[in-house]
Parts: sequence; structure tokens; C-alpha cells
Amino acid sequence: MSELTAGDLAPDFTLPLGSGETFSLADAHGKKLVLYFYPKDNTKGCTIEAIEFTSLAEAFEKENTLIIGISPDSVKSHVKFQEKHDLNIHLGADEDHVIAEAYGVWKEKSMYGKTYMGIERSTFLIDEDGKILNVWRKVKAAGHASAVLESVKG
Repeated sequence: MSELTAGDLAPDFTLPLGSGETFSLADAHGKKLVLYFYPKDNTKGCTIEAIEFTSLAEAFEKENTLIIGISPDSVKSHVKFQEKHDLNIHLGADEDHVIAEAYGVWKEKSMYGKTYMGIERSTFLIDEDGKILNVWRKVKAAGHASAVLESVKG
């Protein structure tokens, strides 16, 4: 399967959110969507990224753009993460990593000599009609939300 790039149609999905609702790609129709994949709730980089997206949430809203963070963590884990860090963005639970696989971000990783499967921190900016506008792979958390916002403003 080839990697998704700008111009491709975003793969459809539906997932449960920390808010108790479900979210589908179709729910973003008419708005831009920032879909950011991150490895794990309450880890350093993931916390930095979520806090930065939260601090810019109003600016994204002014640009008619929704933000959804996706990780393999459970809805329950997302709720705790959101409460602990006062996050006002939606976090989606992809526990079986079907969505991560569809977007090509479920990758073999290694740490301390051990290999395992996990999320490669990546972000997809999707336009109002479900087409991918921009892709960021192997993202460094700090400063990333600002870079995405600049791209949204175009």
C-alpha cells in the first residue's frame, strides 16, 4: 500500500471520542480537519502536542477547522488525559489501530533494542471535501500545532 500524500482522498473512519460521542470523517464535511496521530496519552511528547493544539483551538476554529487527536488508548484513558491537562480538543480511541493502519501510521518502531508496533507521530490536514491537503510524518511535538495552523491559514 502506498503512503497517503496531498491530493489523496482521506480514508473514511468512525471512532469513539473521549466526550462519549462518535466521530466520522463525514462529520467534518464543509470544514477542514486536522487529524493528528500520537502514540500514548500522558507521555511527554504527546502531552506537549495536545496542550499546544488546545492552546490554539480557538485559532483553528476561526479557520473553520476541527482537531481530532487519535491514539490506540481507550476512551477512558482519553478522558483522564483530557481532565488532567485541561484539554479542549477531541481525542479518538483507535484501540484496534484500524484507522492508524488505514492512514499508514501503524509502524514497526524500536526502543532499547526491542522492536514493537506503534503509532508514528503524524498529522493529516484534510480539506472540506475529504481530500488530504498536507501530511506531516515523524513529527516533533513541540511547535507542531503552530506549523499546522500556518498551513491551515495557507
